[in-house]
Amino acid sequence: MTDTAAPDGIGLAESLLDDDSTPDVGALQVLRRGLAISPELKVGIRVTIAMALVAAVGRLIIPITIQQVLDRGVLGDDGYRPGFVWAVTGGAFVIVLVVMAAAREASFRLVVAAEAVLLGLRTRAFEHIHRLSLADHTESRRGVLVSRVTSDVEALAQFTQWGAISWIINSAVITGTLVVMVAYNWQLTLIVAACHVPLLPFLRWVQRRQFAAYSLVRTRVAETLGETSEAVAGAPVIRAYGYAAPVRERLDTAIDNQYRSQIRSSIWFAGMLPVVDFFSSLSLAAAVGVGVWWSDAVDVGVGELIAFLFLVNLLLQPIAELGEVLDQTQTALAGWWKILRVLDVPIEVEEPDAGVSLPAGPLSVATTGVGFRYRTGDVVLHDIEVDIPAETAVAVVGETGGGKTTFARLLARLADPTTGEVRIGGVDLRRVDPASRRAAIRMVPQDGFLFDATIEENIRYGRLGATADDARQSIEQLGLGGWLASLPMGIDTVVGERGSRLSVGERQLVALARAQVADPGLLLLDEATSAVDPETEEVLAAALARLAVGRTTISVAHRLSTAERADLVLVFDAGRIVQRGHHSALVDVPGVYRDLHRSWVGNTRQG
Repeated sequence: MTDTAAPDGIGLAESLLDDDSTPDVGALQVLRRGLAISPELKVGIRVTIAMALVAAVGRLIIPITIQQVLDRGVLGDDGYRPGFVWAVTGGAFVIVLVVMAAAREASFRLVVAAEAVLLGLRTRAFEHIHRLSLADHTESRRGVLVSRVTSDVEALAQFTQWGAISWIINSAVITGTLVVMVAYNWQLTLIVAACHVPLLPFLRWVQRRQFAAYSLVRTRVAETLGETSEAVAGAPVIRAYGYAAPVRERLDTAIDNQYRSQIRSSIWFAGMLPVVDFFSSLSLAAAVGVGVWWSDAVDVGVGELIAFLFLVNLLLQPIAELGEVLDQTQTALAGWWKILRVLDVPIEVEEPDAGVSLPAGPLSVATTGVGFRYRTGDVVLHDIEVDIPAETAVAVVGETGGGKTTFARLLARLADPTTGEVRIGGVDLRRVDPASRRAAIRMVPQDGFLFDATIEENIRYGRLGATADDARQSIEQLGLGGWLASLPMGIDTVVGERGSRLSVGERQLVALARAQVADPGLLLLDEATSAVDPETEEVLAAALARLAVGRTTISVAHRLSTAERADLVLVFDAGRIVQRGHHSALVDVPGVYRDLHRSWVGNTRQG
């Protein structure tokens, strides 16, 4: 098994993804930061806003038309004037058509921008997650990270497609309506505004609590996804051990927590709408009462009063709609905040701006004073000094937790050493161009992760641009043609999710063929034969021997048969190299290696 020590320091799950706490930022701060990292939303935004404003101002044409028709076309000194009425209503009809077209175009443009924003956010979050350090991925649940690039991004979808345009249009409608209301009658406008004044601090109070409530909802959604993913992926183990009831209980708890958090967040929304409606109705009643009973005092005519009431109604509609949009905005901002928290996790492995390319062929490996620790946790590696010539076969052995896998991952630059330097091919690994590093250094992990595709496609993932012929050639070069012929569909066999349709050993064979296609100068094998049966181990060993030809190989070995065949054995214990040399020399010397070898031989014989 792998021996990555469990870090004690603060990692991704315990810091920026520990989101049960109330957000320490305001909604406007989240909005500003979100817009800063989403430049796609700014593309053509001025034209979009202009069209939205045309649509907003166009709504005012109806009450203005009604007032003109009543005061000048029906109730005026000249009586009924059909020509004027038809001219005004016809003009209003044309304006309404223009407004409809502008609103449609503005909405369409914003939807396009919204999809670009969602794509950009998913891409940035995905790339950032893949650049995070070992500690971050070790300490975080996959379901939480998946939630950040799926459901949290989706939470933004409706807001960016509908909520944002609603804020623009409704804000313009409210502003424009107030201006026209003042022009008609400033006294009635003051009365309507005074009725809404108590609403402002209430909305601010609700907004803060909604934001915190929806932030907790996003956390609970991530927890549910994590539990669901774990339950689905672990279905065979759950059934084998009869563990369905505890797993169901955990999943039910996660779902119940999500349900309760969503109910709590909905309470704020449910309580806000009646309050908004109350103050809106109060303002309308006040305007009607004052306009009817004190019409002379406020100097308002019949047509102006009716138009003013239409304007009040027009003012109340966007206020009520913004109350609903505010709820949706809180959901979106909570999701945005979660994504920003992921993007705030510092990248510990910084790639060079102008990297150096590694030389072709087998690569030498040298480390000087290498130490590693997981942030504030215990030190995992202490003062590692090695000098491995090119084309050497090295076995790294030791007890579980000794630092073997961490050492291999530092060579692949999945993390940088806390102290010291790693040189590959004579070049400091921090200075190597990432594309060159990925081409020259390949790591085959213990689990032999495969994608849900055919064997051919999985092998071709080893090198960008690899062809079907390259995949078949790698199979033949490793002597795996007989095994491949035994499969019903041969190289076109679909392996299933994570390679579930293949055995552990078969997954490793595909992983080795993928490494062969890559043709690296340094091959890192992490417990490649630790979880397979003896017969499959022989096939793997033969394939590994062929794969190692012309390359430097470093194998993290649990079964010491790998060490017996190696040119050099490095013995790790408690994060230090305590012995090094050839198997034949180490096995006769009292120490960790001899004890490991005797234990392994005894277990092999018993098996």
